[in-house]
Amino acid sequence: MTYSKKNVKVYVMKEALNIIVVPPINGISRIKLNEPRTYNALSSKTLKSLINIFKNLNNDNKTKVIIIEGLGKGFSAGHDLKEIRSLKNKSKYQKLFNLCSKFMLEIVEGKKPVIAKVHGAAFAAGCQLVASCDLAISSDDAIFATPGVNIGLFCSTPMVAVSRKVSRKKTMKMLITGDPIDAKYAKEIGLINDYHPISELESEVLKLAKKIASKSNITIKIGKKAFYKQLEMPLRKAYIYTSKVMTKNMMALDAKEGISAFLEKRNPKWKNK
Repeated sequence: MTYSKKNVKVYVMKEALNIIVVPPINGISRIKLNEPRTYNALSSKTLKSLINIFKNLNNDNKTKVIIIEGLGKGFSAGHDLKEIRSLKNKSKYQKLFNLCSKFMLEIVEGKKPVIAKVHGAAFAAGCQLVASCDLAISSDDAIFATPGVNIGLFCSTPMVAVSRKVSRKKTMKMLITGDPIDAKYAKEIGLINDYHPISELESEVLKLAKKIASKSNITIKIGKKAFYKQLEMPLRKAYIYTSKVMTKNMMALDAKEGISAFLEKRNPKWKNK
């Protein structure tokens, strides 16, 4: 791992066999899937490492936003099919899919915004990872798919993430045909936020990350949690809940500072409290 066990504020940049973690620069931490030989397949080993990395970053005060990307030809092909074929046991299958779900929840339920930087293909659990991230920016030649149906294994867990970002009929078409979609269509249906030429992808993702990192940590934390929680509520309950959230948010020092800075026509000085 790349962190001290006792204090996640201590960073050591380290290239592991399959993941590179870059310490925060201006509040931006980066995770790079580094297994191009398998198209950055999400093996059990990789998933376990990612869960631990995200736990540490979510508890690190220096990290304000996280970028995740894949090295090599593309983002991620999803699960390691060679690993799946080797398991040959129901309990082992269940353990693997539970592990993948745990990782995706670590992103959604985490304190920090996560941006997926996508190029090449994002298939199956790789597409699930894109959908699970708070934001996603891709190259203009990126492709996305939930192709499990083509090999007799329906993309049921990827379906959970994709169906929460994309409308039902469009998600169902992806699931039951297995056909890939391009970046333009992925943006139209809400799977990604935007796409750019590959030569501009890095600068555009960093521009977005820097803008997020300039905001108050505590405000982003409160807002991200409330956003996903209210989505699961009926309308009336959601308004009651978010009214309480805004009241709690208003008690934070950064809310008072932000309002004062706006009224006084100056830049806010965040205390992240």
